[in-house]
Amino acid sequence: MTLHFKPKGVCSRNMIVNWEADTILSVEIEGGCSGNLQGISRLVAGMKIKDAIERLEGIRCGGKKTSCPDQLAKALREVKVSV
Repeated sequence: MTLHFKPKGVCSRNMIVNWEADTILSVEIEGGCSGNLQGISRLVAGMKIKDAIERLEGIRCGGKKTSCPDQLAKALREVKVSV
């Protein structure tokens, strides 16, 4: 299945999450810090959704109250609800 998520309060503009059952198949993030977000996308591929949420949730970027990883955790929470 696929989720399109619009992050808030960060530089990235769109997150596309593909998953099957409780496992992330792929993540594509548009905008933001390309190298870092490609790395995060590759690291979470194949990971259990709940494990990725636990690792990414609450990460902050500079003085912001959120970050791209934190926003990805919010997207994954939406996925988890629909699993």
